[in-house]
Amino acid sequence: MTMKLRVFFLTVVLFFPLVASADDDHHGGRKHLPVVSSDTYASSCGSCHFAYQPGLLPSKSWVKIIDEPNAHPGGALSFDDKTKAELKNYLTQNSAENSGSKRSMKIMNSIGSDTPVKISKIPYIMHKHRDIGQDVFMRKAIGSRGNCIACHKSAGNGVYDDDDVVIPK
Repeated sequence: MTMKLRVFFLTVVLFFPLVASADDDHHGGRKHLPVVSSDTYASSCGSCHFAYQPGLLPSKSWVKIIDEPNAHPGGALSFDDKTKAELKNYLTQNSAENSGSKRSMKIMNSIGSDTPVKISKIPYIMHKHRDIGQDVFMRKAIGSRGNCIACHKSAGNGVYDDDDVVIPK
């Protein structure tokens, strides 16, 4: 085997696995958020609204939402202690600062020391939606800024890419 052929072979063997993981961004993070993996969270919270991926908020926000009676944007939560503990554990372990997703990293960089309880109020998210008028969010098919799944058709799979957006009329 010639030297050129060996170099080519090593390049293919060593370099192409890196290209195959192009789903990762240059900061080392995954492109998409991990899907919701807690049945308790999916059924407890997802029964009233879209079960947002934990990586969309920092742990201190999730703790505030679970522990403080008036912090949850939809009103007070009524879970037994066991369910609260399970939810808090899942949400904090998978929160934005504990996620490897590049979107979570951008969220963390944008909030500073704030403790947002609404994903739609996160500076990074607000910036991403800056060109969409309030009237669009009030359309019957959308309802509010918090209804991510109305426009981000693959949000349940952790995909919030711009090219995956379909804004209902």
